[in-house]
Amino acid sequence: MAAAAARPLVSVQAIESDMATDSTPTVPLADVMKASIRPDIVTFVHDNISKNRRQPYAASKRAGHQTSAESWGTGRAVSRIPVFPAEVLTVLVKVLSENMPHVCSDQDFVMKASIRPDIVTFVHDNISKNRRQPYAASKRAGHQTSAESWGTGRAVSRIPRVPGGGTHRSGQGAFGNMCRGGRMFAPTKIWRRWHRKINVNQKRYAVASAIAASAVTSLVMARGHRIEAVPEMPLVISDAVESVEKTSAAIKVLKQVGAYPDVEKAKDSVGIRPGKGKMRNRRYISRKGPLIVYGTEGAKIVKAFRNIPGVEVANVERLNLLKLAPGGHLGRFIIWTKSAYEKLDSIYGSFENPSEKKKGYILPRSKMVNADLGRIINSDEVQSVVKPIKKEIKRAPLKKNPLKNLNAMLKLNPYAKTARRMALLAEAQRVKAKKEKLDKKRKPVSKEEATAIKSAGKAWYKTMISDSDYTEFENFSKWLGVSQ
Repeated sequence: MAAAAARPLVSVQAIESDMATDSTPTVPLADVMKASIRPDIVTFVHDNISKNRRQPYAASKRAGHQTSAESWGTGRAVSRIPVFPAEVLTVLVKVLSENMPHVCSDQDFVMKASIRPDIVTFVHDNISKNRRQPYAASKRAGHQTSAESWGTGRAVSRIPRVPGGGTHRSGQGAFGNMCRGGRMFAPTKIWRRWHRKINVNQKRYAVASAIAASAVTSLVMARGHRIEAVPEMPLVISDAVESVEKTSAAIKVLKQVGAYPDVEKAKDSVGIRPGKGKMRNRRYISRKGPLIVYGTEGAKIVKAFRNIPGVEVANVERLNLLKLAPGGHLGRFIIWTKSAYEKLDSIYGSFENPSEKKKGYILPRSKMVNADLGRIINSDEVQSVVKPIKKEIKRAPLKKNPLKNLNAMLKLNPYAKTARRMALLAEAQRVKAKKEKLDKKRKPVSKEEATAIKSAGKAWYKTMISDSDYTEFENFSKWLGVSQ
């Protein structure tokens, strides 16, 4: 997800307890606020971290076998990444202070980082696995009986059956995972790979994405936070809040900056967890409220805010993805103190300069400054230099019969021309040879013989004409073709 250019100042929100000595109500925007927002990495790391507190469990070895069942034998008739456009980021952030409430400072680079929901989700999922408690099925579960198979010949299956009599349990199948009271298939072992190792760069990318997403108002509201009364995002307040000791004073600060409606939402959402988790020290559930990020180690702000429902407190140098993107969902409402906000650039660096705290780490640069590709392509600047749309004319190919078209045949078989010429020459040679043979057999007729033959023919014709008068001769009439 691309981050956009520029409002360069971050304001520190004022509270009533601000001291007059707080003369710097603005801070530069930390580079971590410009980091890529990768929900996929956040979710992946969160899920893997959360798996590290799992309790191992396993199925008992005797489960399903705690009976001396035997088979009756036969014969007894029984039987599985939006990148969100970040151009809406404000690059000027007000530091709410009692002295100068409207002075702004540069926004940190991490606030302009790419928002990657795929990375955040992937990292969140894997991090959340790191708090799983290993568990296993009992070794004896399903095997606490002396069941034996009845063998064949008793018209029942060969599964081991509980021995004895006088009870419904006797004769029932045992041990198998398909049997009631039997062990499970592949009983869980405590040496299962419960936890996950996550790439350090992925975890940092996920955290940077989560921080950058917290500066996008639409993402924060989409997550369900009530920030209608908040002056701006990201919300930065002066360091005087770090000296707050009482919860009542902390609530007053939240009301001043417009964050208390989100606290009330979390307070009203407290309910009893459905399912067996209520019996496992997870009885109550509630929505998440704002996350307070402070910068001074050992500040009293922790005790002041920790008892407010839904409100969490974190040190800027120990930001946890599980808090920045609960459930792998980007857009946590974060309230920064001025000192914490000023440390973001030194912790996460920028797109050109490495971090001072994380050796060699540079924020991942976005591939696009503006993720609205359609708007870029359809802009006048691009459309004025691109070529016009080409009209593709598809013409139907002319199919020629190679048996009738010599050129088509020559394309398929270049030898066809030679073959046809050879055939014509051979035919001419055969005609010539036949003529010579016939001429050789014929004898030449002299002029006198030809005259005699012609006169004989004329005489024969005259005879035939005269004989035609004798129609009474049946055979002659048939020969002439005049018979009735």
